[in-house]
Amino acid sequence: MTNEVFGINRFDEKAVVITLLAFGIAEALLGSYKNSKRTWHDYLAELVSFPQLTILIQPGVILLVGFWGRHFFPELENKFIVVAYGFQFLILIIIEDLPQYWWHRLAHHSPLLWKFHVAHHAAPAMGVGVVFRNAALYYLLMPNIWLASVAVFLGFGKVYIVYTAIKLLIIIGAHSEVRWDSFFYRHKILHPLAWLLEHTISTPATHFAHHGLTNDDGISNNNGNFGNMLFIWDQLFGTAKFTRKYPSVFGIENDPKDSWYVMLYYPFVKSKKKDSALK
Repeated sequence: MTNEVFGINRFDEKAVVITLLAFGIAEALLGSYKNSKRTWHDYLAELVSFPQLTILIQPGVILLVGFWGRHFFPELENKFIVVAYGFQFLILIIIEDLPQYWWHRLAHHSPLLWKFHVAHHAAPAMGVGVVFRNAALYYLLMPNIWLASVAVFLGFGKVYIVYTAIKLLIIIGAHSEVRWDSFFYRHKILHPLAWLLEHTISTPATHFAHHGLTNDDGISNNNGNFGNMLFIWDQLFGTAKFTRKYPSVFGIENDPKDSWYVMLYYPFVKSKKKDSALK
């Protein structure tokens, strides 16, 4: 798969790094890291999880699927490259973003999958570092990564690069303490646009609610607001909650404060804490 788009080599990688840096610098300027609730275990979990997905797991799955495809189905390689880019993008939404919604939702209801996802919710504060913070197996078993890799083999490579850049822009923005959507809520004239945005994509208000410590605050929605790129899925499947407010406390109740390597590499490394789910 070539990753040159718009004449820019490695477009997707550069777009993600620039997006992370832009939101991260903005968070720093806003004072998000001053007196942060994060421990050094949190910072390490966030630092390690980024290359774990973007350099190892996702490219590895694409290479593996491509290898299998060329070995068993060589006639299908790039067979659908002629499909219009717009249709390719829509197909990717269906086979990539929709399955991730269900995978994410299942992770909150399956005791086993929750163990691979708990690292994401153990973060005591929101921010760009939380985006990729999941156990390695959470990503390695994620069906949408494999389905998207099949699409790449079939010829969706260039569109997938643009799709990934757009999706990660939305996801990073939804986790960021910049809280960009609050601008639209503060100005009545922008409320129609705010309504359109929050009913289409994940925003800080909708996604922060998913990370809130407890639903008792009237804002959080721990077992809902699962959308990653599109928030449409939550509305279709009855898991959406809109408040245009942000929880004041994040994390998981009765957090045992497991080490970063336990959270990222369970079950290969297990916790020694009796009150941990990762024993």
